[in-house]
Amino acid sequence: MLPSECVLYAGASLNKKLKYSAAAIVFAAAIYINNTNHLAAHREGNPVLLAHRGIAQRFDERELKNDTCTAARMLPSSHEYLENTISSMRAGFAAGADVVELDVHPTTDGEFAVFHDWTLDCRTDGSGVTREHSMAYLKKLDIGHGYTADGGKTFPFRGKGIGLMPTLDEVLATFPQARLLINVKSRDPSEGEKLAAVLNKLPAERRAQIMVYGGDEPVEIVRQRASDIRTISRGAIKRCLLGYIGYGWSGIVPGACRNAMLLVPVNAAPWLWGWPDRFLNRMKSANSEVFVLGPYRGGEFSTGIDSPEQFARLPQNYSGGIWTNEIEVIAPLTRK
Repeated sequence: MLPSECVLYAGASLNKKLKYSAAAIVFAAAIYINNTNHLAAHREGNPVLLAHRGIAQRFDERELKNDTCTAARMLPSSHEYLENTISSMRAGFAAGADVVELDVHPTTDGEFAVFHDWTLDCRTDGSGVTREHSMAYLKKLDIGHGYTADGGKTFPFRGKGIGLMPTLDEVLATFPQARLLINVKSRDPSEGEKLAAVLNKLPAERRAQIMVYGGDEPVEIVRQRASDIRTISRGAIKRCLLGYIGYGWSGIVPGACRNAMLLVPVNAAPWLWGWPDRFLNRMKSANSEVFVLGPYRGGEFSTGIDSPEQFARLPQNYSGGIWTNEIEVIAPLTRK
């Protein structure tokens, strides 16, 4: 190759590299502009507060397993409320909750019992699988029977919870305009069918105030049968967040993130493109609502933003949703 040809080849190669570099810079700039929070519109207002199980008795959360009886490791009580009761929900709203979460199980006589545990043995004076009983039977139980903070020496709520397990219909009638999050505790598709049938009997404006989450199979049925209700399941959360982290820089919202109730661990939130305001705006445009949990702990989602220290991890002037077990602690912080 002649010297002049070498110069021409080197020049062409340099021009090619410059073009690639310029294209890369333009692409990176476009991603930045499309995702930077500095250019996103900020939604004014206080965060939306979700009270998990209303106001509940707290328990030692260390080394929990699926079959741990949390009532038997209750912390010293600071209030009179038992979770998933009408009074605990009313107190949750009074303390500042915008949404209250409750757990449901189908019963053998066609109702939905509002109760957390898969079985009755831990928390009540009954026994067996919750969904294998009638609501008539469940109404006779003492749901405060098993609570103890001193290893079984005393049971401060024993005898005080008789008849306090409500039905879903009772909750809906008591709080006709309140926002509710219903947790389906099983992976039984038929439970999704039954719940969708109940929800579809409600007026459209009432359904707009209700969200559903839980097992993949029943939640997917609710998503199909009552498509205007926002839902989420564990599988959908993973598909949504992983998809968004993967290609959300493009502005495309994954299908699993649409018409959904999204749960985001506070330590995963900074990885989301456009966090917080641009992300919140994109989810709102997809008819989805975002609630931040406490930090992800390798296999388990945290129970919530439950302390001033966890609340301080949220962005300044954050106006999205917050999931908490301590509505009495968190609500005052949002007003400051």
